[in-house]
Amino acid sequence: MTDISKAGRYSLGRKDVFRMGYGAMQLAGPGVYGPPKDRAAAVAVLRAAVEAGVDHIDTSDFYGPHVTNEIIREALYPYSDDLVLVTKVGAVRGSDASWIPAQSPAELKRGVEDNLRNLKLEAMDVVNLRIVGEVHEPAEGSIAERFGALAELQQKGLIRHLGLSNVTSTQVAEARTIAPVVCVQNQYNLVHRADDALVDELAAAGIAYVPFFPLGGFSPLQSEGLNAVAARLEATPMQVALAWLLKRSPNILLIPGTSQVKHLEQNLAAAKLVLDEAVMAELEALRGAGGAAH
Repeated sequence: MTDISKAGRYSLGRKDVFRMGYGAMQLAGPGVYGPPKDRAAAVAVLRAAVEAGVDHIDTSDFYGPHVTNEIIREALYPYSDDLVLVTKVGAVRGSDASWIPAQSPAELKRGVEDNLRNLKLEAMDVVNLRIVGEVHEPAEGSIAERFGALAELQQKGLIRHLGLSNVTSTQVAEARTIAPVVCVQNQYNLVHRADDALVDELAAAGIAYVPFFPLGGFSPLQSEGLNAVAARLEATPMQVALAWLLKRSPNILLIPGTSQVKHLEQNLAAAKLVLDEAVMAELEALRGAGGAAH
């Protein structure tokens, strides 16, 4: 397995974690709903990730729902002191697999309690408030009441650190007047660059930025360009996209997900992929080929 220390570390709440982490969303069934086809394989992926040095796992109790957290508990409990588990609240799942906003203080509290119960924890390391905007695009508006509800749970000892997901710079600033923010999780990748300024703003403040959908938003033309670079570097397109994110800014933490050990190994290998300035310029040109997908 790859030495992920080559990607470096960055602060996430109570500790510095390796910048190459793991996202657990794909451990649930199709559509992030119901159980996986192979639960033993899901357990094996989690254990392989931790054995490889991964010390930052991203999850949520609405993955499944409950399924992903139950698998994490089965695979890794009792948890290592080095492991930082990050969850998000702000939605629940309908019986038809729909995603239903759950943003009231009572619903957010219930979401935190669900995570604690299913992960078998007394306190969550980090809880991200997932704002339900335009699906995967943030929308302006005050988040003070919602973030304040989580800050109260933090004061009660149920949460150690707070983060945000699917938010704007203005909302980050508002939240920071209520309680410290240790991470922001938004959509960001080679061509979806709406958060360029926010990434740099958070880096200056010492706040981690955790992009989701590192390959999301590519058109076939842009995929061809990425594929060409990957072939020349004898790497996969996903590895190149992840390596670009690692080089983009030191505060970026990665959480690529997979339900297969082989794919996990491929993702983690991005930690050792070196992109020189010429390759970075070539990749930057992909953005100009079609622009960000808004």
